[in-house]
Amino acid sequence: MSKIFPKWSNSVPLKVVVILAVLGATLVGVVWYYFTPKYTRVGYAPTQPVAFDHRLHAGDLGIDCRYCHTHVERSKHSTVPPTSTCMNCHNQIKTESPALEMVRASYESGESIPWIRVHEMPDYVFFDHSVHVNRGVSCYECHGQVNEMEVVRHEHSFSMGWCLECHRQPENYLRPPEEIYNMDWQPESHQARVEMGVEFKHDWNVNPPLSCSACHR
Repeated sequence: MSKIFPKWSNSVPLKVVVILAVLGATLVGVVWYYFTPKYTRVGYAPTQPVAFDHRLHAGDLGIDCRYCHTHVERSKHSTVPPTSTCMNCHNQIKTESPALEMVRASYESGESIPWIRVHEMPDYVFFDHSVHVNRGVSCYECHGQVNEMEVVRHEHSFSMGWCLECHRQPENYLRPPEEIYNMDWQPESHQARVEMGVEFKHDWNVNPPLSCSACHR
């Protein structure tokens, strides 16, 4: 057999195993690093069937988040507003605008507008909006400066590590109850924010769970 295969061929199987192991580890590393919400979701800003401008409505006009997202204080979900909410204003404002053709048609037919979901949690993740906004966590912390977005985009990764940053140090993210829906609110300084947060954490008994069962149910 030694006359058929050269001596160096004895090391070929080992080399093949090493190469496959390196390639496998590289592939796992790439998937682990890049196939995460930070890269697959952040910046996602789909074109909606109706061009609803949050910058105009929530920013220039100052419409409170709760006017459209009515259940955010009482429910796990914040809900997408029904067309009737839009028509509360648009039965008097821009009643003939071509841009609102689908809104009027939806209102008349009762069929929902096929909005494209921007923020989406996996089915195995439990998240309750009401728990957060009723304990000092603003919409801003998760959704960003929505009142300056012409097209709403996915601002943060919503990864497990990102959520745990807040659960481990909630004092860095709490704000006064009256400022929860104020997208423009800013503390005087980071130190003032922390001191305020520590006080709120104590007074409101904010103790975010760190166990797996808190979010994975």
